[in-house]
Amino acid sequence: MQWIDDIPYIFLIAAAILMALMPFQPAPHLVEKYHMFLADELRKPIDIFDVIWHLLPTLLLLVKVFRDFVKP
Repeated sequence: MQWIDDIPYIFLIAAAILMALMPFQPAPHLVEKYHMFLADELRKPIDIFDVIWHLLPTLLLLVKVFRDFVKP
C-alpha cells in the first residue's frame, strides 16, 4: 500500500472535510443518512453506497495516520 503513503496529508484532510460536508445545501448527505439510519430507513444500496462514498477520504486518512504512527 505504498500509494497511500504518497498522498499528502493536506490533500486527504481537505478531501475528508469537503466530502463530509457536501452538499452544503440543504444539509450534508452524511447528516441526512445519519437521520435515515436512526429512523431505520437506510436500506437502499444507493444510500449505503453514498455513505461509503462520502466517508472514503476519511477512511483513507485514518489508514494513512495508522500506517505512519503505528509502524514497527
